[in-house]
Amino acid sequence: MDLSYSDEEIAFRDEVRAFLAEKVTPEMKDKVRGKAELTKADMENWHSLLNEKGWLAPNWPKKFGGAEWNAVQKHIFEEEAAMVSAPRIVPFGLGMLAPVLQKFGSQEQNDYWLPRILSGEDWWCQGYSEPGAGSDLASLKTTAVKNEAGTHYIVNGQKTWTTLGQHANMIFCLVRTDKDVKQQEGISFLLIDMDTPGIEVRPIILLDGTPEVNEVWFTDVEVPVENLVGKENEGWTYAKYLLTHERTNIAGVGFSQAGLSAVKRLAKSEMAGGKPLIENPHFAARVAQVEIDLMAMSTTNMRIVSKAAAGTAPGVESSMLKVKGTIIRQEINDLARRAAGAYAMPFSSEAVEGSNAMIPDPLGAGPVAAKYFNNRKLSIFGGSNEIQRGIIAKVTMGS
Repeated sequence: MDLSYSDEEIAFRDEVRAFLAEKVTPEMKDKVRGKAELTKADMENWHSLLNEKGWLAPNWPKKFGGAEWNAVQKHIFEEEAAMVSAPRIVPFGLGMLAPVLQKFGSQEQNDYWLPRILSGEDWWCQGYSEPGAGSDLASLKTTAVKNEAGTHYIVNGQKTWTTLGQHANMIFCLVRTDKDVKQQEGISFLLIDMDTPGIEVRPIILLDGTPEVNEVWFTDVEVPVENLVGKENEGWTYAKYLLTHERTNIAGVGFSQAGLSAVKRLAKSEMAGGKPLIENPHFAARVAQVEIDLMAMSTTNMRIVSKAAAGTAPGVESSMLKVKGTIIRQEINDLARRAAGAYAMPFSSEAVEGSNAMIPDPLGAGPVAAKYFNNRKLSIFGGSNEIQRGIIAKVTMGS
């Protein structure tokens, strides 16, 4: 693979940089860097700006309103956006549900739901994990039973770890429609309006103090049969297809590249008159190793995205990328925390006993600890790394 950019790719990179320089405001950058929490309005505004530019759905075919970027273009945009601290694109509708609809949904579903995803009229969340059915997703217990008229499914059960569910008006769910067959063969894929009577959303407070994830409860929720994607009891096939896209996104090459730059900035600073931490051979070796790993993963990511752009869902490669990507991101978080030292304390005011003064933060390192805590989840969601290693071993070495 030729890793040097062509003239056309350099021109595209320049266009991306100009767009980001114009649209990513200083206030937005500060929020992304952790100095304040991104609101729903912030995320919707960024969604709207990208949609107006035609860049909101880089992987979608043009016939569906997407940009249909190739792997290099997608890589360039993600890298540049991360480096200027642009907000992330909320992936649930755009990057997870949409590929499933485009491949398995009916023409009517594509005509109705895809434009609403692009316009931002619908905010989607994901209803996969349940208590006792996380990485072992096939053991899910949320049920969907047709009413006597056959017009609606009646849904009962619970979903958990529903990211940004507090903002969503729609949820795509895996539900059990047949209890008398093998677990994977009795699952269906439903689209559910969050405003339907019988749905309750309860926040889960994370280690960093944010209510990013939620529990969602379903009590006799009526869902039109038209909201079934594909065929009844074939939802496991659609779920696996979706998860390959999710795992590829979790790797977060752009986030890691931006994070590594921050680590180097922090480590080159002199702390309280001492030597910069980057001069410590052990720390410098860790930085060098993670940079090597990140370069290798970036190349792998481009290869996998190319496969997805060609219309083929990445297979075991997505599991490999998810495992390695999350390890790298967590290592970078740990290096940043160590480089920031006392400035990374999550509750700095409590460290100044007898005073309400905050510890000075000349490095702007305050959000480092919050990111470290929040990203501990990376190796668990989207299918835990232990499960992914099992998939890799089974596929590459045989059962």
